[in-house]
Amino acid sequence: MNATSLSSWAPRALSLLRIVTGLIFVEHGTQKFLGFPGGDFAGSGLALDNMGAYAGIVELVVGALIALGLFTRPAAFIASGTMAVAYWYAHAPQNPFPVNNGGDAAILYCFVFLYFVFSGAGPWSLDALRGHRQVAV
Repeated sequence: MNATSLSSWAPRALSLLRIVTGLIFVEHGTQKFLGFPGGDFAGSGLALDNMGAYAGIVELVVGALIALGLFTRPAAFIASGTMAVAYWYAHAPQNPFPVNNGGDAAILYCFVFLYFVFSGAGPWSLDALRGHRQVAV
């Protein structure tokens, strides 16, 4: 394989990254909001006045939109902002180092979603079916 043939796969790799990231984000939302599949919030019956419940709703809805590639840029913008707030609100006060405060995933999500704001959804998306063009940078 040469660089040219690998580059031809870049749009599909973008779509794959978007789908997997969106699905994992949905899983974080179901864990926070629905208590499934277990973990810290499992069975906690979060009240809607709890910031974690709001984050769970955002993760469910926005994660699904991103996984489907529907309204990807605005959904990714919201997701990126949510992860930035999550990091500074929940993780950074504990310790300044992400590896020690558990915020490394929030930082990665923040920047992957920010990338989707600029890249768009890729070819395997509902946005592509709706005829939204990718912006060349």
